[in-house]
Amino acid sequence: MTTVKVGLGTCGVSAGAEKTYAALKEALKDTNIEVSILETGCMGMCYREPLVEVSNGNGIPYLYGDMTVDKVGRLVEEQIIGKTPIESWIIHGHHATSDDSFLNNQTRIVLRNCGNINPNSIDDYVACNGYAALKKMLSEMQPEDVVQTVLDSGLRGRGGGGFLTGMKWKFAAKTEGEKKYVICNADEGDPGAFMDRSVLEGDPHSIIEGMAICAYAIGADEGYVYVRAEYPKAIKHLRNAISQAKERGYLGKNIFGSDFNFQLKIKEGAGAFVCGEETALINSIEGKRGTPRFRPPYPAVKGLWQKPTNINNVETLANIPWIILNGPEAFSKFGSDDSKGTKVFALAGKIARGGLVEVPMGLTIKEV
Repeated sequence: MTTVKVGLGTCGVSAGAEKTYAALKEALKDTNIEVSILETGCMGMCYREPLVEVSNGNGIPYLYGDMTVDKVGRLVEEQIIGKTPIESWIIHGHHATSDDSFLNNQTRIVLRNCGNINPNSIDDYVACNGYAALKKMLSEMQPEDVVQTVLDSGLRGRGGGGFLTGMKWKFAAKTEGEKKYVICNADEGDPGAFMDRSVLEGDPHSIIEGMAICAYAIGADEGYVYVRAEYPKAIKHLRNAISQAKERGYLGKNIFGSDFNFQLKIKEGAGAFVCGEETALINSIEGKRGTPRFRPPYPAVKGLWQKPTNINNVETLANIPWIILNGPEAFSKFGSDDSKGTKVFALAGKIARGGLVEVPMGLTIKEV
């Protein structure tokens, strides 16, 4: 079957991708060919939006850039019906293009599914090994094994502080408490930054799975995603993903037949930049003014409602399922001596090719 994917992240929508998507559906509704038109998230090449990827079932996807409504007719006639690629429009596919260099140095771990799957389909996520890490952990690992795996990976927090994620989990796991919490910090307030938004829009289940793994590791049974209200598409996709995960039994009670329970809620922030600081974020969830607390005590000891709490940002948590499935060594082979793995960067401002890239830690700004 011919598959057509349209990038409908916020970047694509801003460039007119919704109109392109509607025009494709309209142009194809009276044809006799079997075509699946799918929504996907940000593909990273924001400077080329709207983006449309066509695969005629031969294993070769053709990515078309700048696919405005006026080009839809020719795309349908030649590429989709005639199965003849429009060479001058292709920006990535079976032959070399000037846009290939945008992708050449990337290593996509956090962005592994963004632009590839329908973010509103749990089946798409499961088909890409989604929730396999959660199942593996619950059947094969003890909480301390999970903490050690994250420690061995060398993953550091991607929110700015750069603290070792495994050490943070270890502190929360060792703190005594009948009730513990996991929080995902999705209060992305830095000017020009859209890394977390793109992951939430394009691969929300990876955050749910990462939070569930963290909860098991530290002994928590409840979590919050704190996301700014200015991200309506991210919130919509996240709500849908949480609902689907509950229906499948990946959230709730006795997950995968174990005695592990985990519930997840969304808290919408009002856009205060300071709430990106973890203790101000905690105050905001509690309904208080979002101002930082004095530390110590740290959240791992006294966090949300004075209970032990672990907070990681979106990008940090999106790495977790991949690390559990592939092992800490597979992750730590990327990056530098001091900081392992990859980092997602939002490229914005006065540059020729703005967008989203994921590169190994240690790559220079000049190379990026």
